[in-house]
Amino acid sequence: MVDAHQTFVIVGGGLAGAKAAETLRAEGFTGRVILICDERDHPYERPPLSKGYLLGKDERDSVFVHEPGFYAQARIELHLGQPAVQLDPAARTVRLGDGTLIAYDKLLLATGAEPRRLDIPGTGLAGVHHLRRLAHAERLRGVLASLGREKGHLVIAGAGWIGLEVAAAARSYGAEVTIVEPQPAPLHGILGPELGALFTDLHREHGVRFHFGARLTEIVGRDGMVVSVRTDDGEEHPAHDVLAAIGAAPRTALAEQAGLAVVARADGGGIAVDAALRTSDPYIHAAGDVAAADHPLLDTRLRVEHWANALNGGPAAARAMLGQDISYDRVPYFFSDQYDLGMEYSGYAPPGSYDQVVCRGDVGKREFIAFWLGQGRVLAGMNVNVWDVAEHVQQLIRSGAAPAPAKLADPTIPLADLLT
Repeated sequence: MVDAHQTFVIVGGGLAGAKAAETLRAEGFTGRVILICDERDHPYERPPLSKGYLLGKDERDSVFVHEPGFYAQARIELHLGQPAVQLDPAARTVRLGDGTLIAYDKLLLATGAEPRRLDIPGTGLAGVHHLRRLAHAERLRGVLASLGREKGHLVIAGAGWIGLEVAAAARSYGAEVTIVEPQPAPLHGILGPELGALFTDLHREHGVRFHFGARLTEIVGRDGMVVSVRTDDGEEHPAHDVLAAIGAAPRTALAEQAGLAVVARADGGGIAVDAALRTSDPYIHAAGDVAAADHPLLDTRLRVEHWANALNGGPAAARAMLGQDISYDRVPYFFSDQYDLGMEYSGYAPPGSYDQVVCRGDVGKREFIAFWLGQGRVLAGMNVNVWDVAEHVQQLIRSGAAPAPAKLADPTIPLADLLT
């Protein structure tokens, strides 16, 4: 049982942390709720940073999870611009960067992830960018507009979701774009060779140049500014700005310093949590990008960096902190918008886990649903410019059904009819 004398602390001012704080109040918790944010901005959502806000379609205020006044109304104490620098599980305290010591009864770590850095000469030049925070997006938005006016060149290291979405935004401003990617196609580790080519063709149609099978080895500068990049196959590409989009690393330093169990980087990294999002310390939970959770449905330990995991994982962790019986088994989900292509992906089908890909619809027109199958079962599905089907795709995954591939491919058969 919880009461008004208890203090629940949340470290992390992203979507997971903000939704956890909201849920504690919605579930009737009357004690202190303290939300620690290392950024000066109120908690915000990250998808707009590479989508609507970066494109100039959405205003800055649209990214925030709640109106600023929400936190005072809900009696949520905000510490903005104050990183948590030390965690003492024995004393149950968190120390902030300004020396403030905060005691807790329960703690949620929602520290998120940070962009991986290029380890090559030239990364200190003024035109090298990352995209993870609102300040990054604000800066990059101005850079893309300037590149568009001047027909300047942006080189992107990495053809993952962030790299592709920024490429689409850059082309909308009129900037020249080259993507350098070591794999043979975009999103190779996620979509495999079967569908990676779809995104190659999409971006080439919009003027993006790809350099596959190569890595950046140097960012060349003059007078402190970027002028070109070099790759490990001896090529050189003109560049005025460079975006490092080579993935994100979970921010586990606080957990490691406190002696909590963490997952090795080779296995995806993250703070190890059970299905109730509990860490190795019974008074500490973790959620969002940083949590590597035992997934009851998929029977594996999984760390998911996408928006839906923060949206749903934060509230799940809050309820678990309140003593509710929680088994967090959401089907992983993410979405992307690039030019006139919108897609949703549900499930989990890493390389080697599937043996067949089945499509229903018109792949050529980019209006279809793809299914990844393993031993007949639907492991994942991606709907491209086909809407209101993600829930049915997730039901297929959750049910463990093994529909005949011919029926999966037949658009005249409703997906709901394949569940039995």
